[in-house]
Amino acid sequence: MVNRLQFYIDGAWVDPVVKKTIPVVNPATEETLYEIAAGSKADVDKAVAAARKAFETFSVTSREERIALLTKIIEVYKAKMKDIASSITDEMGAPLPLSERAQAGAGLGHLMSTLDVLKSYEFEETIGSAVVVREPVGVVGMITPWNWPMNQVACKVAPAIAAGCTMILKPSEFTPTSALLFAEVMHEAGVPKGVFNLVNGLGPDVGVAMSEHPGIDMISFTGSTRAGIDVAKRAANTVKRVSQELGGKSPNVILEDADFNKAVAGGVAHVFNNSGQSCNAPTRMIVPASKMKEVAAIAKAVAEKTKAGDPRAEGTTIGPVVNRTQWDKIQALIKKGIDEGATLVAGGPGLPEGVNKGFYVRPTVFADVTNDMTIAREEIFGPVITILGAKDEAEAVQIANDTPYGLAGYVSAGTVESAKRVGRQIRAGNVNLNGVPNERAAPFGGYKQSGNGREWGKFGLEEYLEAKAIAGFNAA
Repeated sequence: MVNRLQFYIDGAWVDPVVKKTIPVVNPATEETLYEIAAGSKADVDKAVAAARKAFETFSVTSREERIALLTKIIEVYKAKMKDIASSITDEMGAPLPLSERAQAGAGLGHLMSTLDVLKSYEFEETIGSAVVVREPVGVVGMITPWNWPMNQVACKVAPAIAAGCTMILKPSEFTPTSALLFAEVMHEAGVPKGVFNLVNGLGPDVGVAMSEHPGIDMISFTGSTRAGIDVAKRAANTVKRVSQELGGKSPNVILEDADFNKAVAGGVAHVFNNSGQSCNAPTRMIVPASKMKEVAAIAKAVAEKTKAGDPRAEGTTIGPVVNRTQWDKIQALIKKGIDEGATLVAGGPGLPEGVNKGFYVRPTVFADVTNDMTIAREEIFGPVITILGAKDEAEAVQIANDTPYGLAGYVSAGTVESAKRVGRQIRAGNVNLNGVPNERAAPFGGYKQSGNGREWGKFGLEEYLEAKAIAGFNAA
């Protein structure tokens, strides 16, 4: 039985200080699944007190103790993966195979890669007569989104544990159950009291209280750029560290000598994956202007084969988007694209054919898009792709970088050398060449308004560490 009406604080399930609830809606049916407890500043205060007390002892645990703890967490997580995946499907609509393989699987991947980093990471180094010691930053507030819930929970919690930090997690109110199951994992794995705490609630209540709290030393936030700016402003008064992974409008540059069938089809499928709800989705496809019609035809064929439907039904490619607010926003942007003169190649406004309920979006392709159109500037966060034409490679790079975002970039070319040449010019934290996926041990994060800081691998661990220089440590 999942403790949806309680929080996990100081190693125990506890009632909220004030009893308020939030409904959780199944986006495939539009029906309320259940309610969860909604936290307040008073609940955050309790969690921070527990985390500060636990930090005194957890911060000085040995590498070997943390290795043993992460190993146990991984063991328990594996046993709960199917339940975690099922909850993600019900709460945010990802097709069940995607939830099992990628959504829940990403959480396991981050736990395992962090364990590998911890085994060999050098927490001390000698520089002349000084020793530089890397110590845990302190109590960390973690605010995570609904689109890849376990990915974001695990890639924050795992390195914080490895560093010796204690933490308070506020998961998204739209996908709470996977995080509550994760709290059960932490409890069953024997994580010491107060090291991991969870408080559900709304951003204006729990998120604000965490951002402003003087007892929290660092905020790790993943979400929209708008919300990230608010978190940073509120955190500034206590000069806490803020690490953010925010929005994106990632370019996908396909060069003249690329395999267009492969590159275009792969790029469109990538955008539609997870119903377009990925911050690093390659939503701006930039192609030679002379090939616009050819590219549009390939993209149209992919869209027409993409089946939106029941996330638990066999054969479903994409499920619904997460809620009514998202659906309304996406519909408005699709209409805006039509009104501003983009060519609608596939999809469009309204529900997919044969669907009469649920927050489903038609897989949509726009061609002949210019980079000043709204659909080329704003993050849509739905299964909508925009195709832009460029007269040559230089203009393709210029269009790629003409965005306030800089989370990811993609390049397809006939040779790796051509792809490398363009990839080096893209202003983004992650660039993928010729369809090669991200390397989990490499850093993930953005430039510009896509955020700051890095997650994954040793780079993610270092976000949770302070560097202390002890001069004279090695003096004769």
